[in-house]
Amino acid sequence: MEFRPEDAAAILLGVPAAPGVFALRGERANDEPYMVRGADLRRRLRRLLAPPEEVDEAGRPVLSKRLNLRERVRWIEWTRTGSEFESSLVLYCAMREAFGAEAARKRLRLHAPYFLRVTMGHEHPRVYSTNRLSRKALEETFGPFPSRAAAERYCDVVLDLFKLRRCWEDLVVSPEHPGCAYGEMKKCMEPCKGACSAEEYGAEARRVLEFFRTRGESMLADVAAEREKASEAMDFEGAAALHKQWERVKAAGTLADELVRPVAELRALVLQEAAPRADGEKLEEAAVFLLERGRVVGPERLSTLGVRAVREQTAVGSSLFAQPLMLAAVPEQGSGPRAQGSEDVGAVMSPEERARGVLMRLAEKVQEAGEAEIAERCDYLSLFRRWYYRPEKQRAGEVFLPNADGGWPLRRILNGAARVMLGAPVEMDKVDRQAAREALKAVKTKVIHAGREGVEREVPVLPKKSRMRKAITPDDVLG
Repeated sequence: MEFRPEDAAAILLGVPAAPGVFALRGERANDEPYMVRGADLRRRLRRLLAPPEEVDEAGRPVLSKRLNLRERVRWIEWTRTGSEFESSLVLYCAMREAFGAEAARKRLRLHAPYFLRVTMGHEHPRVYSTNRLSRKALEETFGPFPSRAAAERYCDVVLDLFKLRRCWEDLVVSPEHPGCAYGEMKKCMEPCKGACSAEEYGAEARRVLEFFRTRGESMLADVAAEREKASEAMDFEGAAALHKQWERVKAAGTLADELVRPVAELRALVLQEAAPRADGEKLEEAAVFLLERGRVVGPERLSTLGVRAVREQTAVGSSLFAQPLMLAAVPEQGSGPRAQGSEDVGAVMSPEERARGVLMRLAEKVQEAGEAEIAERCDYLSLFRRWYYRPEKQRAGEVFLPNADGGWPLRRILNGAARVMLGAPVEMDKVDRQAAREALKAVKTKVIHAGREGVEREVPVLPKKSRMRKAITPDDVLG
């Protein structure tokens, strides 16, 4: 919209008081726009375009530290979003188009996350932390981690379980090599001295690579099998030692988040609250984003029509109160969730079918966009990491990772969409059955006149504080 300072109040009324991203442009086409996101577009624009707080005797604004662009702005562009995650993504794409990739990276302070890389192509492989990706080594690079310290801590704990080298020099195998402290402590196979063959060292490196791929599950299975064999052979001391080793491996695997996996295989689904439609119609929809092949694509709208999150009743033992989700096929009408994959407006679609349609369209967008360049991949991973590694109470929305077979957990995704739109199920008040029984025993009676016949009857009346008062009334007792 066009901005005129004299009509600022009326113009800003057309901007929603909701989250979004806006750009302020000047009169000339080559002027750099001012882009920023905000939780309340109208309030943020008023702060930037409001009249100056103080003026001098000549009516000119007094210089202030507060930024005011009232006299420089001619055009206002804005996009309404449904969440902070969507705002960050929209702002990055807009800045990348307006200023270029490098300038957008600097303005948003995007730094590549840290990863762990296993140099399997080297003659003597090793593991190290890095924030530089290589297209040839995406299968051997694991992450992202929340910080460099977290990546190095995980790396050190894992290498304590193996005998891979930790030095960074290009080794020249020689019996006269001085070695290092890890070799003296028997924590390295000492390939520098020729103490092991290339095949033996390569096998150890592959074990480390498999540990990172499975987050320790491969080694846990081997140690558990050896522990069972020792127990069957009545070697209880050996079984106890293997159990301690199993605990160490288990503790090492928990240091890596579930998100940490080969960068080439990194996929995630993000659910956020959807922005209102352009026509203003309010529908129960969640915004779905897909991280795959180094890009974040979306949003696609997932309708939660027919999905209801059940309030859990943990005090009651029946499983009927513990179902997390209820699904029902409902006819889609009008401009609601029609775009979920059906040409017939009145077609009856189950929630699972709508979810499959959303995932199919997101996958098509990924295929059309193609593989992301290394720098662009780092930018998207930085945006995703900035949101994902927040404390759980500060992270809005839901995130889902694919199953072991590569498919998506549709029921869990629908349940997450219901939580995003309706809120998390709240535990119901516990029913104190013993107190209810005691209240029934302590019933008081009183005489009342019932009806027009004037017949006096004794009616039990429960105490006012009893929870059962709503369930049993004097009318029920008279009946």
